[in-house]
Amino acid sequence: MPALFILSIVLQFVCLVHVVRTGRPHWWMWIIFIGSYLAVAVYFFTQILPDLRNDPRSRKLVRDVQNKIDPERQRRRIAQELEAADTVNNRRRLAEESLRLGDYANAAELYRSMLKGIYATEPGFMLALAQAQAGLGEFASARDTLDALIKANPDFTSSDGHFLYARCLEELGEHARALEEYDALSTSYPGEEARLRYGLLLKKLERYADARRVFEEMHKRAKVAPAYYRRKEKAYLDAAKKELAALGPA
Repeated sequence: MPALFILSIVLQFVCLVHVVRTGRPHWWMWIIFIGSYLAVAVYFFTQILPDLRNDPRSRKLVRDVQNKIDPERQRRRIAQELEAADTVNNRRRLAEESLRLGDYANAAELYRSMLKGIYATEPGFMLALAQAQAGLGEFASARDTLDALIKANPDFTSSDGHFLYARCLEELGEHARALEEYDALSTSYPGEEARLRYGLLLKKLERYADARRVFEEMHKRAKVAPAYYRRKEKAYLDAAKKELAALGPA
């Protein structure tokens, strides 16, 4: 059977499924049956493509694919918009995109430029600046930024900010304080990375029984967690499993 004929059947089948699932008029089925490639093309451009453009999930999928092909595409567009209109919102968008791409130096510079006037103590900007500083390996500066954030915004809460603070303390060798922060995060952080880092720091400090307890708790949580959560946290859960094996039996 020629490959083009097989492809035509597959495309017709996909379009027919779309007709049924979306409740399109049944006369579309006759057009698709009779028209082969031409009918499939007409149906795609008049029925499927508009749906894709209006579906947030489809738009996100397209953006993700575009970002993989050209990671700088979005940043170039925002930079052009910033050049045309130098607003705080455009600076924020460019800073967020730079942070996402790992361009921590540019992100830090942009956030510093925004932390002025009425935005001088804006907590979201301060947290993002600390994240950029940590990305640059400037953990003392990141910790100081987080301290200033809490001082200026005592009611502000952020699990990411709390986790970043614990990481800064660990990197700066303030292990006792880092353990306190990780201990608090072990029951509140929405993910497994904080617990993994807690266990690894305990192991580093030769507190093997406590490290084993943390890794075992991660293993127990994974058993009852939803499948999507286990997939999302797989790297950290696998790392905890390896650490448990390395520590051996209690």
